[in-house]
Amino acid sequence: MAGDGHTRGMKYVYHPSYQIALPAGHPFPMSKYGLLKDKLLSEGIMAAGDLALPEPIDRPTLELVHTDEYLAKLEASTLSPVEQRKLGLPWSEALWQRSRLAAAGTLTAARAALAQGMSANLAGGTHHAFADHGEGFCVLNDVAIAIRQLQAERAIARAAIIDLDVHQGNGTAAIFEAEDAVFTFSMHGERNYPLAKMRSNLDVPLADGTQDAEYLDALRRHLPQVLERANPDLVFYLAGVDVAAGDRYGKLALTEEGIRLRERWVIDAVRGRGLPLAIVLAGGYAPTRERTAELHMHVFRECAASSEFPAVDTRRPAATAARSSEIARP
Repeated sequence: MAGDGHTRGMKYVYHPSYQIALPAGHPFPMSKYGLLKDKLLSEGIMAAGDLALPEPIDRPTLELVHTDEYLAKLEASTLSPVEQRKLGLPWSEALWQRSRLAAAGTLTAARAALAQGMSANLAGGTHHAFADHGEGFCVLNDVAIAIRQLQAERAIARAAIIDLDVHQGNGTAAIFEAEDAVFTFSMHGERNYPLAKMRSNLDVPLADGTQDAEYLDALRRHLPQVLERANPDLVFYLAGVDVAAGDRYGKLALTEEGIRLRERWVIDAVRGRGLPLAIVLAGGYAPTRERTAELHMHVFRECAASSEFPAVDTRRPAATAARSSEIARP
């Protein structure tokens, strides 16, 4: 990598079907995915050759995380009206295809990160999806699926999830609550959705109106210990931008400079330790889709501006798989 405006060697996973039609007036900013891809190309951060399509993902891979009953409902379009309201999205064949593609995109990005050090899925971060149901615009838990599949292949033994979306990753926390090999870290709005929080390995609740200084101080204090305690072979970063001031669902008050510094600190902390980093978008609900895409650009501008980092230790997964270790929950 070099700080010349282009993330050399970094793969970006994208599919045109990440964007689907929703009912008029629906609050989910579906068009942000295509807008972000176009911005990355126009700024020269990403070249056409850096784009990768998601690998196909099959039912057995989804079953590593999700229950057979839930997947059967998604496949057969038998979610009840109550289940669809909880999901926040109307079921359609396009939504089912999109959800599988986004999950496949995160798995593809994770493989690229293991090989090259850093990669991104231009979607994903659907952390409200539980094993047996979806909620909060999240159908399938893409990060959980990627971790379980890579563990099954013995490509990794341990993983860390840095979730900086403004909403707690309740589905992810529930999925991995009993698993010592996956460390879940969430910094989120204390009084924001979901009201009933699950238990992450480390939860850092933030008050409404939290601004740059307090937010960045909390991140600076907690992130190094997260990486130390997790001892991961791979790190997933949910780079949600719903922490920005003025976000429809956010309640925090970070400036663009605060978000930029956040992204820089996460990238430097993870890659500076020689750990592979897979970035996914998570949430963002700025006043316009264009504004949301612009806020998502900061993490990729920081990737492009980053200096050389230590090479990924490809022997790590075998080493960590060979020893037993524990993650203590607070």
